[in-house]
Amino acid sequence: MDDPLAGRPSGTESVARAELEQAEQTEGLVSKGLAAGRIGTFTGAVLGISTVAPGYTLTASIGLIVAAVGLKMPAILIAGFIPMFLTAYAYRELNSRAPDCGASFTWSTKAFGPYVGWMCGWGMVIATIIVLSNLASIGVQYGYQFLGAVSHNQTIGELADNKAVNILSTVALLAIATYISSRGITTSEKVQYVLVGFQMIVLVIFAVVAIAKAPSAAGHLDFDLDWFNPLTGLTLSAFVIGLVGSIFAFWGWDTCLTLGEECKDPTKVPGRAGLLCVLSILLTYLLVAVAVMMFAGVGDTDLGLANEENKDNVFGALADPVLGSWFGPLLLLAIFASAVASLQTTSLPAARTMLAMGTYGAFPKQFANVSPRFLTPTFSTVVAGAVTAAFYTIVSLLSDRTLLDTIAALGIMICWYYGITAFACVWYFRTELFQNAHNVVYKFLFPLLGGLMLVAVFVISVRESMDPEKTGSGASIGGIGLVFYLGFGILAFGAVLMLIMRVKSPDFFQGRTLTRDTAPLTE
Repeated sequence: MDDPLAGRPSGTESVARAELEQAEQTEGLVSKGLAAGRIGTFTGAVLGISTVAPGYTLTASIGLIVAAVGLKMPAILIAGFIPMFLTAYAYRELNSRAPDCGASFTWSTKAFGPYVGWMCGWGMVIATIIVLSNLASIGVQYGYQFLGAVSHNQTIGELADNKAVNILSTVALLAIATYISSRGITTSEKVQYVLVGFQMIVLVIFAVVAIAKAPSAAGHLDFDLDWFNPLTGLTLSAFVIGLVGSIFAFWGWDTCLTLGEECKDPTKVPGRAGLLCVLSILLTYLLVAVAVMMFAGVGDTDLGLANEENKDNVFGALADPVLGSWFGPLLLLAIFASAVASLQTTSLPAARTMLAMGTYGAFPKQFANVSPRFLTPTFSTVVAGAVTAAFYTIVSLLSDRTLLDTIAALGIMICWYYGITAFACVWYFRTELFQNAHNVVYKFLFPLLGGLMLVAVFVISVRESMDPEKTGSGASIGGIGLVFYLGFGILAFGAVLMLIMRVKSPDFFQGRTLTRDTAPLTE
C-alpha cells in the first residue's frame, strides 16, 4: 500500500521552500520544481568532494603536474587552490542573494546580460562533459585493473588498453551512471556517503603508509619546505602548465552551489558546503602529494612520478609497492569508486544548468522538464550522458592519450566560466561594494583577484594550446594542437549555437525571461 504521506514535504522542506520562494521573488527568478530542503552542509560538501573526486583527480593530474614543475608540485597545488578559493566567495555571495540551480549561467546573465550569460553557461556545461568523459575512462581503466589484480589475470587488467573495449565499456559505464543520477538527488546522496568515505579513507591510509615506507624506497626524497615555495625554480611556461593541472584538480566544488534550490537553507548551506569542500580537498591533495614524492621521487625511471610509463597511471604503479600485493588492489578499487561516485554527482551541475537555461529560454523547452516522480531534470541528465558518450568516442579516435588532451582543454573551460562568475559578483553588487568591510573583502577584493588570476591563466593557456608540442599529448589537426580545438574551439562553436538560439528563442536574448539587473536588497 502506498504511503499516504509520500510526496508531502517535511517541515524542513516546507521552510526551505518558503525561503527559496522569497529569494526567487525578490531576485526575479523562476522555480524549477526541484525537491527543496533535502541537502544540508555536510551532505553538500560530500557531494562536492565526490564531484571533485580526489582519487580520480590525483591519479590523472599528478604525472602532468610533476612533468611540468617537478619538486614544486605542492606549491602548484596551493597556487591552483588560491584562485578557486577566492572565486568560492564570489559563488557564496551570489548564491546568498540569488539561489538558483543555473548558478554561473543565471548570475552572469543577471550581471552582464544574456550573451555573456549564455556563453558562461555553455562553458560550464562543456567542462562537465569533458570531465564526465575522463571519469568514465578512469573508472573503466581502474575497474579492469582491479579485476585483473584480484583474479591474478594480467589479460583482464589490460583490457582497457584495447580501444574498442575501452570505448564500449566507457559508454556502458556512462549509461549506468546517468540512470542512477536521473533517479533523484536523495538516491545519489545515499550512495555518495559510502563511495566518498571509502576513497578518502584509502587515500589517507595510502599516504600514511607511503610516508612511513619512504626511507627504504629506491626513489626516496627527504621532506623539504622548499617544495611549497612557488617563487624559485620555475619558468613561467612550466608554472602555467602546472597551474592548469592544479586548477583542474579543484574543479567540481561548485556542485554545492548548483544544488542551492535543494538545500535546507538555500541562502547559507551551499556557500558553507563549498568552502568546506575546497578546504578538505586541499588538505587531502597536499598530504598525498608529499607522500608520493617522498616515496617515489620525481625521476623519470622506475617508480618516478615523471616516468612516461607511470604518468597517466600513478596509483596503478604505486599501489603494490606501497600497500603490498594483498592491499594494493584496495587502492585500485578506491580510484574506481572515486570515478563512479563522481560520475553520478558531476552530471548534477550540468543537468541543472541546462534545466535553468531551458527554463529561461536559453536552451530548447525540453531542457526545462523535471520528472514529477523523482523531481530531477531527467531530460537534461540523459542529454549530458549521451553527449559525453559521443564526445569520448570521437576524442578517443583522434588521440591515443585522451586524458592529457582533455585535462589541458578542461583548464581553459574552467578559467572561462569561473572567471566570468567572479567578475559577475563584482558587477552584480557594484552599488554596495563599499558599504562595509565584509562587502569590500568578499564581494569585491576576493572575487576580483580570483577573476584576474583565472583570466591570466586562460589567455596563456589558449596561446600555449595552439602548439601541440607544449600541451597535451602532442596530437594535432592541421598543425594546431588538439587541445586548442577541444578548449577554445568548442567555446567558439558555442557562440555559433548561441546565435542560432537567438533566432529560435528571442525572449531570453531580449531580457524578457531573466532580468539583466535587479535592485540589491537592503542589508
